[in-house]
Amino acid sequence: MRTEADTQSLIELEQQYSAHNYHPLDVVLTRGEGPYVYDVEGNRYLDCLAAYSAVNQGHCHPRIVAAVQEQLGRLTLTSRAFRNDRFGPLCQKLTKLCGYDKALLMNSGAEAVETAIKAARKWGYECNGIADDEARIAVFDANFHGRTSTIVGFSTDASSRGGFGPFAPGFDVYPYGQLDAIRAEFERGVGATTCAVLVEPIQGEAGVIVPPEEFLPGLRALCDKHRVLLICDEIQSGLGRSGALFAHTLAGIRADAVTIGKALSGGVYPVSAFLADDAVMNVFTPGTHGSTYGGNPLACAAAEAALDVLIDEDLIARSRDLGSRALTKLRNASLTGVREIRGAGLWIGIELEPSAGGARRYCEDLRARGILCKETHEHTIRIAPPLVISAEELDEALATVIDVLSA
Repeated sequence: MRTEADTQSLIELEQQYSAHNYHPLDVVLTRGEGPYVYDVEGNRYLDCLAAYSAVNQGHCHPRIVAAVQEQLGRLTLTSRAFRNDRFGPLCQKLTKLCGYDKALLMNSGAEAVETAIKAARKWGYECNGIADDEARIAVFDANFHGRTSTIVGFSTDASSRGGFGPFAPGFDVYPYGQLDAIRAEFERGVGATTCAVLVEPIQGEAGVIVPPEEFLPGLRALCDKHRVLLICDEIQSGLGRSGALFAHTLAGIRADAVTIGKALSGGVYPVSAFLADDAVMNVFTPGTHGSTYGGNPLACAAAEAALDVLIDEDLIARSRDLGSRALTKLRNASLTGVREIRGAGLWIGIELEPSAGGARRYCEDLRARGILCKETHEHTIRIAPPLVISAEELDEALATVIDVLSA
């Protein structure tokens, strides 16, 4: 067993040899199982971040690990220059489950979003009569779609975009949740050159922001009226996190295309996908887009097992039911210093009043009590445990959260 001195030594190594582009809590983890992680000193923590929803199926789920281990001994990478026996079956499973004609597999979530941008623009030129290089994409303030230079170019977060310009043109930013603002611009003629609306059904990084119930149906109607693609970024909100396979379906709509990632592999291997019907996906032809690692056999093995776990263990319903339980308990606690508690499924944002002194100190206190959470945008604590958490484990965690916030 390592000691506190070993922990500090590992932190110092990171500080000395790694770029300082993250500000993690000072806990050094070495093992995970189910909803729990363990640090190098043997302390156990309940993970209430789930790697930003990448480990919805729990840490090191045995079925996913076994599938990856078996594939490791057979074949790991071919590139798409050759076919492999895991690719087609995964694409079939993924499209049948999600209800789209085709999948385009990538690695990171940001790559899936970049794929969506390329697909939307190409569709706009080839299928919707937009003049070359004139296509625009509508996005929303406080968005988080990744960290590539194109994507941060339409971010409104200063720390994400500051110092990284010049940025790619072609994006129009509208207020999130305010349907009238984007509708007015479309009616003024902006819709004629807009090829897509790219939206998070629930904004995760912004603090689990749930839009007004009329927002997504209104966007769907607006896109239909102006022949614009509605693309939903479900990288954090999808695959059960929000209590549904896709968060946008909670609003009773169907997106024209979806980006997914994170929990697509259960946190074992980077896998992402862009999903769409043939009318959109057929704009891609050989040579127009690709990835050496996208759709590799190891990734496919992980993703297929991760999807099986999600369905076989009924994790989507578990997220819905336990999430409702959690929201009720937190709201009934009548916590002082809390401005708002919001969420969907096992995805909850606790926004503190500015007078509370910031969310970071509460996350530090929770760490000392065996609960790992992470602040976002200074004043919000996110609660997002793996979906395999039991009702008893959740209740215990919520009691600790309520106790810390009441202190």
